[in-house]
Amino acid sequence: DIIRTIRDPEKPNTLEELEVVTEGGVEVQEIGEEEYLVTIRFTPTVPHCSLATLIGLCLRIKLQRCLPFRHKLEIYISEGTHSTEEDINKQINDKERVAAAMENPTLREIVEQCVTEPE
Repeated sequence: DIIRTIRDPEKPNTLEELEVVTEGGVEVQEIGEEEYLVTIRFTPTVPHCSLATLIGLCLRIKLQRCLPFRHKLEIYISEGTHSTEEDINKQINDKERVAAAMENPTLREIVEQCVTEPE
């Protein structure tokens, strides 16, 4: 429910409407006392989607802000659905790279537009 309303950076649709994220791509496992591993697999609309990293960043930021429990977060592109999935998976799961990306004012503004709940 948390990620279904994230908007696509280019289109007026949500990631759920575009089937970039689906309920089947979300997995939650208990890994400790009151701590969970949340794994998200998303599917870009095209295999060469230039915004796949940005979409992964939006997913990460929204979940970090909204999950009401302690968690470890892993976000991946669905296997075989993007030409550079391995590189993108590394980027969106690297804390330093995520922090650096969010220090960029332009990028931060785009992420905020995508993750802000509709009125």
